[in-house]
Amino acid sequence: MVTQENNTTALPGAPMAGEAMRRDICMVMLPCEPSLPIVFDSPHSGFDMPDDFDTVAPREALLTGWDAFVDELWASVPRHGGTLLAANFPRAYIDANRAVTDIDAEMLDAPWPGPIAPEKYSVRGMGLLRRYALPGMPMYDRKLTVAEVRHRIDAYYLPYRQALRVAADTAYARHGALWHVDCHSMKSRGNAMNVDDGESRPDMVVSDRLGTTSDPAFTQWAADALRDLGYRVQVNTPYQGGDLLTAVSDPGRRRNSLQIEINRALYMDEARFVKHAGFDTLGRNLETFTAALARWVRAQSSPKEIP
Repeated sequence: MVTQENNTTALPGAPMAGEAMRRDICMVMLPCEPSLPIVFDSPHSGFDMPDDFDTVAPREALLTGWDAFVDELWASVPRHGGTLLAANFPRAYIDANRAVTDIDAEMLDAPWPGPIAPEKYSVRGMGLLRRYALPGMPMYDRKLTVAEVRHRIDAYYLPYRQALRVAADTAYARHGALWHVDCHSMKSRGNAMNVDDGESRPDMVVSDRLGTTSDPAFTQWAADALRDLGYRVQVNTPYQGGDLLTAVSDPGRRRNSLQIEINRALYMDEARFVKHAGFDTLGRNLETFTAALARWVRAQSSPKEIP
């Protein structure tokens, strides 16, 4: 259920190099050699609708939650020694960037059999399971069953999390360090489901959950590197980073995780969800960033850690 490409050393239990089949969970694009302890993932880049996705929201509304083309923007990561993961399923179906306990109990037809801890996202209608596609636009005209939610967790959410964990642990085991970047896009202006309703947004937002998932030096380096490319960058506002940053990070053990949000206006027509002329320019700049990150990671590592 997980495809890997560009691989010279397959992850445990995965297809060997040259096997490139599109599956229903995610794509894993492995690094060209020599590999570096760099892992990028795009949990919201998918838009393959599962057959049991019984939403009443129109396609146009679902598109607004899609991180359109983000995996393509970061396609250069494997060329510079990093691993790149990209989800195939939509966040509107289940959101891999939320805690598995971030469930709105009012959306279910029966009590959830395990622990739940709704967070600020569920309160705004965009937790593990979305209540709304857009402000005031329901995702469903019925309650979801416990069985179908359990299926989404078991068949999509957990396999994506496992693929990320395997990529991160493999890199860490080989190099003794990890630099993970969780990749997203954002609307150019917040809406009523966001904390910055109506406000215009910067070009990029770099987040580390208020300094808890990354060495501050990595956070600062990423923000400065993007600014050097000419972008307006904010740190931890309006986004502080989703739950995926906690999944593989431990800064005290040199396991660092950042989130990077890219303003969609830089590369696409937000109304029509098509690329515009800025896409190629942004892609080149992100490759410049990735190449610089590879050099920076080498400089942080001892000769024994980077063969």
